[in-house]
Amino acid sequence: MVEFLLLPAAYLGAADAVSQARQRASRRLDAAVAAELKPLRLDKARFRTVLAPLDEAEWGEHGTERVQFEIATNPGAPFGALARIASGGELSRFMLALKMVLAGASSVPTLIFDEVDSGIGGAVAAAVGERLQRLGTRLQVLVVTHSPQVAARGAHHWRVAKSQAARATVTQVEELDGDTRQEEIARMLSGSTVTAEARAAAASLIAGAQA
Repeated sequence: MVEFLLLPAAYLGAADAVSQARQRASRRLDAAVAAELKPLRLDKARFRTVLAPLDEAEWGEHGTERVQFEIATNPGAPFGALARIASGGELSRFMLALKMVLAGASSVPTLIFDEVDSGIGGAVAAAVGERLQRLGTRLQVLVVTHSPQVAARGAHHWRVAKSQAARATVTQVEELDGDTRQEEIARMLSGSTVTAEARAAAASLIAGAQA
């Protein structure tokens, strides 16, 4: 009977220790993510980690609380759930900021980003490309992108295309060399007709990425 009564106390003690560790880690995470937001052109946004208590019926092996991420994207705006508040482009950048921060503590050697540049362009896309390039110095980073600013930052390039053959969809993957890489980025800049201006802009993007 004594052992039975001790079990809830032992669980609550362990859950409290986990909660305190989470509070310490959340403060470090919030500060690190905040430092990543300005380079990603989210300098007016705020990020915080919230430890929300669970009903007793939901207590389990992960403790007595739920960890959730909240953001406020404009000065004076209230915080809300990251998945609900952020637009497509903002969500991509918040997730990239989290990946940048957490990469150092993860044992995963490869990260895959599928259209992390969705909904952004211009200087913002360039900022995302720069952060991805920096992340690639620590991990293997694979990026699926339609953005020339992001593509120009890659160390290796493949063009992925789909076609129809014999009632089946065929996916073709072609490795690009220096010349075809520049041509493909020029095509991304100008569309179906690649102009001399687009080729010059592509060369400038690539040169800037390598500087």
